Amino acid sequence: MKNLYKLSLVLMFFFTINGFAQDMQEGFTYLEKGNFAKAENFFETILKDYPTNKTARLCYARAVGLNDNPEKALELFMEMKKEFADDLEIKLNYAESLLWNKKFSEAKVYYTTLVAENPANFVAHLGFANTLSNLKEFENALLNVNKALDLSPGNDGALVSRKYIKLGFANEKVNAKQYDEAEKFYDEILIDFPNDKETLLNKANLYLISKQIEKGNEVYKLLATENPNVALNGLSLLAHLNENDTEALDLATQSLDKSKLITDEKIIKQTNERYVQALIWNRKYGLAEENIRSLLEKYPNENWVLALSATLAIYKSDFKQSIEDYSTILKNDSKSFDGNLGIANAYYASGEIENAYDAVFKTLDIFKNQNDASNFLKKLDGEHTPTLEEKLSYSFDNGDNTAIASLTQITFPTSTKWSFNTSYQFRKTDNKVTSANATTNDFTLGTTYKFHPKISFTMNAGVSNATGFTNSYNQLLVHTFFKMKPLKLQDLEIGYKREMQNFNSDLIDKQIVSNNFYANYNISTNVKLGWFTQYFYTTQSDSNTRNLLFTSLYYNFLLKPVLKGGINYQFIAFKNQVPTDYFSPEKFNAVEIFADFLKDENIAEIKSIFYNVNAATGFQFIEDNDKQWTYRVQAKLGYKFSDRLLANVYGLRSNIASSTAAGFTYNEFGFRLKWLIFSKPIFKTKKTEE
Repeated sequence: MKNLYKLSLVLMFFFTINGFAQDMQEGFTYLEKGNFAKAENFFETILKDYPTNKTARLCYARAVGLNDNPEKALELFMEMKKEFADDLEIKLNYAESLLWNKKFSEAKVYYTTLVAENPANFVAHLGFANTLSNLKEFENALLNVNKALDLSPGNDGALVSRKYIKLGFANEKVNAKQYDEAEKFYDEILIDFPNDKETLLNKANLYLISKQIEKGNEVYKLLATENPNVALNGLSLLAHLNENDTEALDLATQSLDKSKLITDEKIIKQTNERYVQALIWNRKYGLAEENIRSLLEKYPNENWVLALSATLAIYKSDFKQSIEDYSTILKNDSKSFDGNLGIANAYYASGEIENAYDAVFKTLDIFKNQNDASNFLKKLDGEHTPTLEEKLSYSFDNGDNTAIASLTQITFPTSTKWSFNTSYQFRKTDNKVTSANATTNDFTLGTTYKFHPKISFTMNAGVSNATGFTNSYNQLLVHTFFKMKPLKLQDLEIGYKREMQNFNSDLIDKQIVSNNFYANYNISTNVKLGWFTQYFYTTQSDSNTRNLLFTSLYYNFLLKPVLKGGINYQFIAFKNQVPTDYFSPEKFNAVEIFADFLKDENIAEIKSIFYNVNAATGFQFIEDNDKQWTYRVQAKLGYKFSDRLLANVYGLRSNIASSTAAGFTYNEFGFRLKWLIFSKPIFKTKKTEE
């Protein structure tokens, strides 16, 4: 952009300077055509014979400055300014030399006076506009470049300057998320420069950031005639943002085929990059890895290839490799956006939250208000900000039991490692036939400590105050567990839970305490298969014991939104059978197929809905009785009002037996509210300490 400014002022200089000498025409031509080294040599020779010639001195100083020696040019103009204090041409060239030396603040002061003294001077207004643009004072820059165009309508140099001022102003608006205003600037530029590639690319980037898929498609199609690879690469990314990764790969493959016919190395690299990204998005990891190896041989240690390797490692949950790749990128270029934000994501995925915070703060220091980095910081803050959740529910079954309940939970993180919580649950049960009723009030306090990126420990304890229809009592509640990631793509939870059986009034009145020792184990894979297993061993205060095994083999059909399905198996066995008190078979088996459709509330956009529908059907086998058909349906629909507030309603219906009862239908409906109490974490990060 600065070279265009220089050219515009050089051309004006030729139109305004006095005393052209015929024998200097060759030097003027060198300047006009940008042959600054030849111009410098030419005017240096002229000055040997005519050392005081003002025109030759001006031209020589300009040639020197434009030939990458701005410091010397500034010295020459300062000398001339002393000799010709009132010469406007020298003042204008001196002012421009301040720009060459990036002395923008000093240039602003000088141009302010220059414009005031010469309000009708085109060059002064144009130079002032360029100065203000470099200082990112775009509003005043635009005002002055428009004044220049009023003085010289349609001037090419001024129009080019205005284009870059508006591009800078639009970029500022994009960073401030004022997308409509940025779009307006791009449209204005395209009036002056129809189908300008640079402007169209910036406009397309705006639509990428703001996820305006259709508008983005329209812009890239305008670029398709002259820049088919650029267009296809952009359309591929838009398809990915629109959650159509199959189309994204198809477009990237088309672009890769077309790239074999071009020689532009930059576009070839961009095309290969998009193709490998599309392979990763489609979970074609083997082919992606093969392409990355080939690219590393051709472009060793180049950051864009290392970024592909790091991205693949993230998708494969190889976070150590991803961090290593991003670290190499940052060694090559400490200000790399991909390196800084990429390593922040890799640290987060590996559980190294403090390092993730440090990396995203560094990213935002370099790239002010960058949208992706800002959103990542919001996600980090949201997970470590005190939260209040309220849940209200009503349930009933065909045994004439009803229950109303409320659950209030507060989570209070005090650091990236420590978090405290408390909860209060009220539950009132009734039976319309027996008129039995009971209430429970449960209070708990707890803490979670993350003593390793892959291991955390939680301890919750409290008391349950119960009032049945024949007695009242208090009982200790405990829930403690370890969560860990023993191996890549594996999650393990081992815990102990002491609880009261409070499903209905009869159970509450019997004061049955359960001690549950359990383990949850999930194995994910890179081929969309997963396996979840849960085992409970329970001892009860009535001397009964229970074994419960649940296992689920599932397949992920879609990732955004999530669609998975599979087969579940459940086994339950009680030592003693007490059917008059609760469902306690000697053996119980159930097999079902299920489907789960989910748009996660954590990834939902602000002012959008989230949902979950889970359905299953199969057969249960109680003791040696005939099989019974079973079903269950559960649905949730919610709305994300802001980064801090969301709400949802839910409902479920099931006829599957549990450890409580068999041969009945259970229904539950409820409402849930989740609110981040503060706008950010209460603990100090390194950034907030600064």
